Amino acid sequence: MYSKLKRVLVGGPRDITNPEIFQKISLVALLAWVGLGADGLSSSAYGPDEAFRTLGNAHYLAIALALATTITVLVISLAYSQIIKRFPYGGGGYVVATQLLGPKFGVVSGSALLVDYVLTISVSIASGADQVFSVMPPAWAQWKVPCEAVVIGVLVLMNLRGIKESVTILAPIFGLFLLLHAFLIVGGVAAHAGELHATASQVVTGYHQGVATLGYVGMGALLLRAYSMGAGTYTGIEAVSNGIQIMREPKVETARRTMTYMAISLAITAGGILVLYLLYRVTPVPGKTLNAVLAESFVRTVPVGHWFIPALLASEAALLFVAAQTGFVDGPRVMSSMAMDSWLPHRFAQISDRLSMANGVLLMGAAALLTLFYTRGNITALVIMYSINVFITFSLSQAGMLRYWLRHRRDAGSGRGLGIHGVAFALCFAILVGVLYEKFALGGWVTAAVTMAVVGVCFWIQRHYRLVRQQFRALDEVLDTVPTRGTEPPRPLEPGQPTAVVFVGTYSGLGVHALLSIQRLYPGFYRNFVFVSIGVIDAATLHGMEEVERLRRQTEEGLRKYVALAQKLGLAADYRMEIAPDALEAAEQLATVIAREFPRAVFYLGKLVFQRPTLVQRMLHNRTAENIQERLQFMGLNTMILPVRAMAGSRG
Repeated sequence: MYSKLKRVLVGGPRDITNPEIFQKISLVALLAWVGLGADGLSSSAYGPDEAFRTLGNAHYLAIALALATTITVLVISLAYSQIIKRFPYGGGGYVVATQLLGPKFGVVSGSALLVDYVLTISVSIASGADQVFSVMPPAWAQWKVPCEAVVIGVLVLMNLRGIKESVTILAPIFGLFLLLHAFLIVGGVAAHAGELHATASQVVTGYHQGVATLGYVGMGALLLRAYSMGAGTYTGIEAVSNGIQIMREPKVETARRTMTYMAISLAITAGGILVLYLLYRVTPVPGKTLNAVLAESFVRTVPVGHWFIPALLASEAALLFVAAQTGFVDGPRVMSSMAMDSWLPHRFAQISDRLSMANGVLLMGAAALLTLFYTRGNITALVIMYSINVFITFSLSQAGMLRYWLRHRRDAGSGRGLGIHGVAFALCFAILVGVLYEKFALGGWVTAAVTMAVVGVCFWIQRHYRLVRQQFRALDEVLDTVPTRGTEPPRPLEPGQPTAVVFVGTYSGLGVHALLSIQRLYPGFYRNFVFVSIGVIDAATLHGMEEVERLRRQTEEGLRKYVALAQKLGLAADYRMEIAPDALEAAEQLATVIAREFPRAVFYLGKLVFQRPTLVQRMLHNRTAENIQERLQFMGLNTMILPVRAMAGSRG
């Protein structure tokens, strides 16, 4: 029943042997714009709102604020377009900081991104729910958080099915948002075409009055504060560079085209909304967003009908739900990159049979739920916590690129690179300082504390894996001391005789240790040795068929070495292999075939064991051996686990 329910909700496994599979699951620029650009574009629902509110009565600064916002979006987008070109395999801020500034800066950038993507989901869902519940009876407010939890659950299921499926479903919402907001901005400006000169005069007058009352320093400080408080507008710009892996070939061109779409749409939408706030003299109304007030004023000047108000707000709410998709798309990818570098549990680099990063998707959903319950869906509290971390990553990424161009000053384009990333770094670092100053005491400290905790956990995990690798290196010394019988001809297999089927990974001391242990325990009993390896497709392999074929070659090469070693020991040996995203399913299928060929087979698996295993150690090391053993024993196949003891220091 569980399998049938999973098949209905998540879908059946994908055929990794199909040469067209990566073409089918990748995204063209328009779909990538939906999946990765919705986060940035949806921020126009709350970023300009928060910035404009900070201006207070100094509405004359809205034009300067709109220009600053537009320029910032374009500069950061241009800088990340250059990062895409220099780092074509994705990873974004984590990979840039790791390679250009060092692993310690990389783990800070990656941890900041992870917390930010969790908050991306939480803020998007909470803001969308606020849009919906703002037009509903107040008594219904008690159902807001449960509804947010349901939306997160739906998004988790959609992303477990696959990115392309979830993005395709959400694309019409994205298109509706663009259409309605384009009509709002163009129609709103056109409706005030005759008043533009008068509005310009009012802005100039307000500017002079502001200088007289606040002074240049005071007015500049007010503008800078509003600019910093609207920092949420720029979140999501880095998403494209983090998700290059899901782009359609040629990936770099597709990613840069997606970045262009996102930059232009966000700059026009955010800047246009700020201008409309000024033109319509929008003022805050309790219980309503500024966009809701703007929509009400808009329908009084443009003969479009009152249906436009709920339609516009519904499109914003829906797009905010779509924006949460960015957290589910890019969050697991950052986690997989960090897992491959042993900063996070290795299981987060694994993919499901649907070729989705199921572990990362589930963790992102659970963390977002906890955040929503912690804040009770309060968008003010969430926005205060939000937009801090993304500028840590922005600043580190631009600092890394500055260092890169300083090292390559003689290369063509170095002047342009230094200029772009220098300006981007100055903007990002200034916003980071402003956001920390404004938001830290109000609740931003929570984000800083959680990020520091994540960094600390990452260092602990990396230390644990390093100690375990040291023990495995000690096992590898066995490879040079194994006694062999010389150059005797290989013995033929005898299918009717006792057969040891040994599951191994790459050619290493661990697999040789298993072979020698079996020989020591049952000397001369087994007449055949069959080495079995599952080449597991993970996040690193999910770039294309070339990587899959490389994995196949590496897996087969390791198995041939095991067979050669066994034959030198005077044993009859052969190998079997499979390439799959799910080791359990592949192991079960291979074991079924092998058991028919060798009726007297006994299956052996190796497992790292600790003296007193803790819960954390169980999380860092998967139960693949026990799971395979359970499946094979249920099939009636004799299966044993050979323990490899961990040294005391690896307890972490």
